[in-house]
Amino acid sequence: MKVLLAKSAGFCYGVKRAVELAAKTGEETGGCWMLGDLIHNSHVVEDLARRGVRKTEDPAGLAAGDTVVIRSHGVPKRIYDRIEENGLSCVDATCPFVKRIHKIVQKESEEGRQIVIIGNAGHPEVEGIMGWAKGPAFVVESAEEIEKIPLKQDSTLCIVSQTTFNYKKFKELVEIFEKKGYNIIVVNTICNATEERQTEARDIASKVDAMIIIGGRHSSNTRKLYEICREQCSATYFIQTLDDLHLDLPKAASLVGITAGASTPNNIIEEVQNYVRINF
Repeated sequence: MKVLLAKSAGFCYGVKRAVELAAKTGEETGGCWMLGDLIHNSHVVEDLARRGVRKTEDPAGLAAGDTVVIRSHGVPKRIYDRIEENGLSCVDATCPFVKRIHKIVQKESEEGRQIVIIGNAGHPEVEGIMGWAKGPAFVVESAEEIEKIPLKQDSTLCIVSQTTFNYKKFKELVEIFEKKGYNIIVVNTICNATEERQTEARDIASKVDAMIIIGGRHSSNTRKLYEICREQCSATYFIQTLDDLHLDLPKAASLVGITAGASTPNNIIEEVQNYVRINF
């Protein structure tokens, strides 16, 4: 079986930085805490736990002097305030591209603009971005949700995006806001690595007989890859590890494409790639 592996598959810059920073902090402190899952990959989170980086959802229960690592998705401003109030040491592993969105949202909301985030409501990154707005922020991921936002015609908006959102869909939703005649500032905050990964995945999926997407079940960017590839190749499969690889490939399949989300370690990608080449 021939395999076409995406060059962009695997850790992005922000994830690689966060994992290295957390592991280093765990070693130097003899044990520290991460707020939630550092990244959306259970195998990486479990490995960090073995290296002394334990997980907590709330810094309130930690002791003064404990070290807390901020997850790659970032957190609301109130979490930083709570960390400082509780006398905790903070290591910020927030992706720099996410950090940029926090600064934009804080500045524009302070200047009176209504913040609109195009992304997945409830996702940790989006929750973190909302927490930097002065006042409520709206989150939308579909045309239907835009119609439900209680905005006045003379509203002044600042539109940003979750870094891992589908770029094509982002542009479509922005066009809807523009047609409504709002006074808007649009900042495309989709990470360049995300755009490149999605473009490459779409291209590979259009050429192959089957497509395998590797990534965490809760990973937003991996789900987007699956959706994009599924549009191009009906035989598209979403797996987390080699253990999930139970494929019923098309009989005429001779070329399989593989890509992976930004939180997928290289060793998992290599295992899947080698297995497919040898066994199919």
